[in-house]
Amino acid sequence: MLNNNFALYGVKILGELGRDILMFPVWWYTRGLLQLVESQMQFLKNREKALALSVWVKNIFRPMFGQTDWQGKLISLGMRIIQIIFRSLIMLFWLLAAALVLVCWVALPLFVIYEIYFQIDAR
Repeated sequence: MLNNNFALYGVKILGELGRDILMFPVWWYTRGLLQLVESQMQFLKNREKALALSVWVKNIFRPMFGQTDWQGKLISLGMRIIQIIFRSLIMLFWLLAAALVLVCWVALPLFVIYEIYFQIDAR
């Protein structure tokens, strides 16, 4: 009885393992890629929220600290423009990092297949 169950479950496990190996590229480029894109979009939304870039842009012409004279408005405008530029550069960095992760996700299986082929061909 023990050997029969071992053989039966062994065949089932090997079958599932084979199916998983064959279905891996399909998952990688469909559902896995979609999950990665969704997580990257959420990551970028969180980065934008942390930088508060939209808040700075929305309030660009509003004077800071209630300074309503022309000097206060000019200083506030200049300060907000500098903040928007620097925060935009930081957001651009995060956008490029997210795009790099996406490119690596797409290219990694192709690179692995190339390296396996290169190792087999090197004999």
